[in-house]
Formats: sequence, C-alpha cells, structure tokens
Amino acid sequence: MNLRLPVILPTFVALLFAAGCAATKPAVTQGTSVAAPVVAVQAEPAITISSTGRLANAITAVVNDELITWYEVVKESQPVIREAEKKGVLDDASRKQIRRMVLDRLVEKKLVDQKIRELNVKVTEEEIRQAIDDVKKQNNMPSQEALVAALATQGLSFDQYRAQLQEQIERLKLISMEVRAKIHVSEFEMREQYTANPAKYSDEETYRARHIFFRITDKSPADDIKKTMTTALMVLAEAKGGKDFSELAKTYSEDPAARKDGGDLGSFKRGDMQAELENTMVAMKPGDVSELVYTPVGFHIIKLEERASGKLKPFEAVKAEIEESVYRKKSEERFSQWAKDLRGKASVEIRELNGLL
Repeated sequence: MNLRLPVILPTFVALLFAAGCAATKPAVTQGTSVAAPVVAVQAEPAITISSTGRLANAITAVVNDELITWYEVVKESQPVIREAEKKGVLDDASRKQIRRMVLDRLVEKKLVDQKIRELNVKVTEEEIRQAIDDVKKQNNMPSQEALVAALATQGLSFDQYRAQLQEQIERLKLISMEVRAKIHVSEFEMREQYTANPAKYSDEETYRARHIFFRITDKSPADDIKKTMTTALMVLAEAKGGKDFSELAKTYSEDPAARKDGGDLGSFKRGDMQAELENTMVAMKPGDVSELVYTPVGFHIIKLEERASGKLKPFEAVKAEIEESVYRKKSEERFSQWAKDLRGKASVEIRELNGLL
C-alpha cells in the first residue's frame, strides 16, 4: 500500500466540477489503499536536516504574520526530492528549485487556511462521517477496524486521518464558494466548443477489411516456413494484380471461416484489431492490398475495403461532456486569478536563508 497526501492547490480546482460544494465522494482506489475526493494519506516522513540542523526552526516565510519554518519546507520537500532522485541524480540547483516550489505551495496553503478562518467555513460531523463511509465503501473495507488497520500500516491514527479529511473538505468548500459558485457556462460557449472540435465529438472512424491468412509460428520447421512464404508471396502477387481477393481467400486462406466469408474481417474501430494488423490498416486507403504482415500466428495479406469517418454526434448527446470541459477550463482560469489576487492582497515575506531557497 502506498498512500499519499496529494497537493490540493492548484490541482484542486480540477476536482470541483465532479465534486461540487457539498459532495465529498472519495475517489475509487484498488485494493486496500485509502482515498477521499481530494484526500489520501501519508505517514510522517523521516526528517533529516543534515548540516542545516541549526536552521530547523529558522523562519523561511512570513504570511500575514504567520510563520513557515525551514523544518516545514524540508519535511514537505523530502518526498518530492526522493521521487525525483529515482529518475536521476539531482544537483543542488534542482533541490533548491524543489524546495522553492514547496515553499510557494506552503504559502498558498497558509493563505487558504487564513481565508477559511476569515469566512468561517465549517465542516459538519455528518459530512465527515459520509466521507469516511464512502472511503470504506469504495475501498472494500467492511468495517471501521479495517480502515484503522490500513491507516496503521502507514503510521497514521484514525484521528490524524479524520483531521486531514476535515481540512480537505474545508478547502473544497472554500474554493467552491470563491470560484465554482461564480462560474456560468452559457449555451453559446458550449455550441462554440462543439463547432470548433468536430473530431472530438464524433464517433470513431471505422474500417472494413478482408484478409488471407497463412499459419506459421516460430516453432515451425524451416522447410515449412519457406514453403508457406513462397505460397504467400505468390498469392500476394495475384492479389496486387487485381485477382478477386475474396476468391483468393476462399482458396488459400487457412482461416477456417474464409471458405464461407472470403476472409471478411467485418467492421471494427481502432483498438478492436490485433496491433500488427491495425497498424497496417490505418495507413491504407480503401482498395489497397497490403504487403505480407507478420503476427505471432502467421502471415496475413490485407485488403482494406472501406474506411468511414465517424459521424458527428448530436449536440444534445455530448452537451454534458462539453459543459464539463468548458467549466473545467473556466475554473482553472478563475482559480489562477483568485489565487493570484489572494497572494497579491497578502503580506508575504520570503527569506532566502543563505541561498538554500
């Protein structure tokens, strides 16, 4: 189990449309991991201040008279640095960049917490209970004891997790009040999006093809492979020369159904067909005959008979999808401005600590 506490802002706004102000439905996770709409949990990391131990309580930022210490920055930076180190060696400049990013995040969190207190945002016991019940339900936890046990494996008590839930829901409510409630998506905006993106709101392209199949595997004797290849190349020449493909399939294909259907593969969309065959067909035009296509089961000759562009779906059928897309875009824009304004009105002092930030 790997339970993490995700960053609320700025990714938080992406969850607003689905969650709403009062909704606190946990996201579904597999196995025994524990998650809520914007909440998953993480045990306290081991903090190593190294040679900067004397700076543990040094002030790195002052946000409207509230302090952020160097210890807090190191604590929040360590998981990010560890993850980055898995991808390669980090130099001092990269670590400094991560610490500064984390500090900005802590400043933003501090400003949000202050706004919550200013607006007296409250979370009810019922909302927390519902969130916890949903966590257990979506993670297949039959009892409170199962949740407590899962949390314990991460070094967290139930009370700690409950406090994290409450904090996250408070912030969801705040951003809903300050951002979501002020956004309106008009019919004109939705139709504009629909008209500008016909491919996005159309059915998938479909293909219709036939094939001639020659069975061979990597375990087949060399003589059999040579004989099959010779036959396949002869049939390929005839197919490219204009001979009736269906009749060639009935005569030569080792697909049992070909005797009746002339190698008809029917209609299909991308993802429906074996990768080697699909990759060949998507590059063909109707009427084209492929070269020999090798798959783990043998050789194939393909004729693409039809390629149909997907029909544009009716506006009403995709209206909800478009509304969500436009809403999310506007939410991100409005949130960015809201966060910028919040910081712009605040008194924020950053202290560099001798180049550590």
